[in-house]
Amino acid sequence: MPKSLPCAALLLGLLACSSLPRERPLTFPMDIHSRCEPERVRTTHASLELAIDPMQKEIRGSVVLSLDRRDVQAPLVLDAKGLAIESVKGSDGGVRLWQLGPADKDLGSALTIELAYSDTSVRVAYRTTSRSDALQWLDPDQTADRAAPFLFTQGESIFTRTWIPLQDSPGVRITYDARVRGPAGSTVLMSAERAGQDADGSFRFRMDRPIPPYLIALACGKLEFRKISDRCGIWAEPSVVARAREEFADTEKMVQAAEALFGAYRWGRYDLLLLPPSFPFGGMENPCLTFLTPTIVAGDKSLVSLIAHELAHSWSGNLVTNATWSDFWLNEGFTVYFEGRIMERLYGAERARMEAQVDLAGLEREMKDLPPRDQVLHVDLSGRHPDDGLTDVPYVKGALLLSRIEEVFGRGRFDRFLRSYFDSHAFRSIDTAEFVRCVRKELFAQDRSLAAKIDLERWLEQPGIPEDAPRPRSKALADVDAQIERWRKGSPPVELETRGWVTHQWLHFLEGIADRLDAAAMAKLDDAFHFTQTGNCEVLDVWLRLAIAARYGAADARLEEFLMTVGRRKYLEPLYKELAKTDEGKQRARAIYAKARPRYHAATTASIDGILADKGK
Repeated sequence: MPKSLPCAALLLGLLACSSLPRERPLTFPMDIHSRCEPERVRTTHASLELAIDPMQKEIRGSVVLSLDRRDVQAPLVLDAKGLAIESVKGSDGGVRLWQLGPADKDLGSALTIELAYSDTSVRVAYRTTSRSDALQWLDPDQTADRAAPFLFTQGESIFTRTWIPLQDSPGVRITYDARVRGPAGSTVLMSAERAGQDADGSFRFRMDRPIPPYLIALACGKLEFRKISDRCGIWAEPSVVARAREEFADTEKMVQAAEALFGAYRWGRYDLLLLPPSFPFGGMENPCLTFLTPTIVAGDKSLVSLIAHELAHSWSGNLVTNATWSDFWLNEGFTVYFEGRIMERLYGAERARMEAQVDLAGLEREMKDLPPRDQVLHVDLSGRHPDDGLTDVPYVKGALLLSRIEEVFGRGRFDRFLRSYFDSHAFRSIDTAEFVRCVRKELFAQDRSLAAKIDLERWLEQPGIPEDAPRPRSKALADVDAQIERWRKGSPPVELETRGWVTHQWLHFLEGIADRLDAAAMAKLDDAFHFTQTGNCEVLDVWLRLAIAARYGAADARLEEFLMTVGRRKYLEPLYKELAKTDEGKQRARAIYAKARPRYHAATTASIDGILADKGK
């Protein structure tokens, strides 16, 4: 503990603290997934100085954290996991005492730093380790071009603490700048404005708008850029960048559509980064630079709704953020709803209805296997990792709630509410209680009779899909239903009318016949439609799951290839779950997983480890 300072020094320290910005909430929602105490000492800015070493698979450097000290007697408490802390210094350069508390397997440790009264910042020198789960280190043969190593980070939900010691809570927003040196010939990118390159090859970045820590992102590899518009472009490995540019050519149109709906885009550039296949998600909405899986490059723009989704996060999630992970639906429910509006504006109401109907069907299938506690929008995650809440519920059920409000109050009135919601909460993190207060005051109070038709308690706090949930109906999927009926009555696959079908129609078709499939039926379908060899990963994933269930051996090699090359958790979880339903399948799954696991990100392995574990272990 630092010794007591003279009164003059104490007065100077208090004055220094009082000069910091005061435009922030007086309280923070309780975040059970962070050890930090922002109501006492809060971090406001992070200044990173880092070097990337792909040979040692480590990042080494320091972070200077600017402080807002409400309680000058209190220590600074940070979140840290999988980090080697080397030293801590105060704003005067003096050494500060620090301690790592007991480690939790999910949360990591509290890094407690004793502050001098005059400290307005601290500098933490550190390096990452093999336990830094945010980092995915790829050898050259795991990339598209097989030419150079690659690194990317994935911060959501609580992984940023594994590569930066900070207050890793979505309720504690910070700005940041960075100077990062990568290996020769590589390009470094971050979720921030690019601010130039130094003579030694270091790349500089700055993010001057406060963001939640999970949105601090980094990538490093052999990359090229292609312009889409003055504010949009695509980064990718040289061999795939041209194809990606063609696939995502409508990005600027999407940004304009989003702005027409809910106000100006506030993040400067909107660029895309196409990552290697091990990326664990479809996309990650890192500000200025959306990270994308290559599995959405289908060649026909049929999967670009994912771009609309990540773009929509620029308003719902990045601009207005869930304050805790129990409020995750505020990010994803709003975003799925907004995604549908963008798709409708660009590609028509029929496509938006089709995609919404497929999403609803997927939610209903998943609900059958979810315990009641995980069917709740405002989910209780006590004692659990935030990623346990990554089901379709916050996404699709959340969007259904907003669609229900629109249905009752009318689109014009609801749109005005949403614009006001984004403006009044811009660059803030809020919880479910704040949403309820806002919607009741700003919308429901306008018409009590209409408000009475929406039971917010039922939607937010109870399991299941409420009876008044909107149920989109698509003519395109009704046409598919007619072909499903023909198939059920014995029509051979080659006689079905499938010309011009898009991805969501094929998904609807496969799920619609799933209960009647055996190996012989799958062979006939494969002869007609070549599902096993399709390059459309959405369709292939469903087909392979059905092939496992039907014991369709002709797809076995494709299944193993898929599990070995793709790291997207959405695809892998259902395949490993289907394999694990039989002893023979689980044995096969474990054999494949033993080879594939080093290629997966920690966010994926955390899920698959649980699926393949023996019960009780």
